[in-house]
Amino acid sequence: MDLGISGKRAVVAAGTAGLGLATAASLARNGAKVVICGRDEQRLQHAIEIVRHGCVGIRHDVATHETAMAFVQKAIDALGGVDILVTNGGGPPPGTALDTPIDKYPAALELSLLSVIGMCQVALPHMRAQKWGRIVAITSVSVKQPIATLALSNTARAGVTGYLKSLARDVASEGVTVNSVQPGIHLTDRIRDVSGNTLSAQAFGIPAGFIGDPADFGEICAFFASEQAKYITGAHLNVDGGQYAGLQ
Repeated sequence: MDLGISGKRAVVAAGTAGLGLATAASLARNGAKVVICGRDEQRLQHAIEIVRHGCVGIRHDVATHETAMAFVQKAIDALGGVDILVTNGGGPPPGTALDTPIDKYPAALELSLLSVIGMCQVALPHMRAQKWGRIVAITSVSVKQPIATLALSNTARAGVTGYLKSLARDVASEGVTVNSVQPGIHLTDRIRDVSGNTLSAQAFGIPAGFIGDPADFGEICAFFASEQAKYITGAHLNVDGGQYAGLQ
């Protein structure tokens, strides 16, 4: 299916590995001009080789709203504008709500909430002016079903969801859609590192019986960036093999 994004300018934060890399690769395969960022030069160059199709890499961190905004501006300068923004980034350290002190929250909110807001605020003027834009946020299924040992991430990403829902309504009439994709467990390097020998669908309680493929996840993000998805906004899609057990 032609997604209608050939020639569109896409900015993908933290696109050197995992779900960000898979999303960048899918956008590029569908004809978008893609800029990615990462902190490590070697991983950045490797990601560029994987994405191909003229992908541009910028060595940059998006851990704070200032650095996240600076990356998006650099990407816009490189592309001459922006049509698609994919917000993404690493998560804060683990810990329960009981054992996480208050002074750990500001950095977590910078990393996983304010950085997303900052990226959106840099991209939005361009999208609104041209009456076309797609914002796709990679968050986590923990927004709907909090993970016991990730209190900081649960809190920050829930805030992102509230912001995105508000933003979606504010810009819906201007040709700009705002959605998030909430991944469960996928076969990324991070999951392999964290899980060790317990890397199985059964261990994670995944009803589908298998762990997600990042490439499939990237295709879902690309669809949200498509022309066909122009009537979808304010949506928050969990992609988790049935792991989330709630009704909404």
